[in-house]
Amino acid sequence: MNFVFDPSKPIAIGCDHAGFEYKTALVKWLTDKGFQVKDFGTYSADSVDYPDFAHPTASSVENGEASFGILLCGSANGVAISANKHQKIRAGLCWQNDVALLVRKHNDANMICIPARFVSLALAEQMLELFMTTEFEGGRHATRVGKIACS
Repeated sequence: MNFVFDPSKPIAIGCDHAGFEYKTALVKWLTDKGFQVKDFGTYSADSVDYPDFAHPTASSVENGEASFGILLCGSANGVAISANKHQKIRAGLCWQNDVALLVRKHNDANMICIPARFVSLALAEQMLELFMTTEFEGGRHATRVGKIACS
């Protein structure tokens, strides 16, 4: 099933303590643009365990409650690994614009994972904008994406 951004549904977002500052800024950035956002936490910079926030965020995308998801942590690896345990999730770890573009065009990602300790907030916003506006190419990529699920 191809992911298509549906602006009538909320955007799910979650993070750990390392991503809290960027999550707060991205929620404001998105709401200022008129988007609905469902914030799955964390709600402070106090140390937490990233799976506790990645799983509920991913579940909301997987069950169709949210249009797509955003996850942040220090490296984005932990949240990406956690989210990708969900069968219907394709979470792409993005650290530059070209990667954000390709995870949509070639991998039909429905979640973007941003490493808050390694990118600027301005770059995070740019990657998110690209992620939201880039369509899946389909074709040979659809065949490959179709082979991802284990079931």
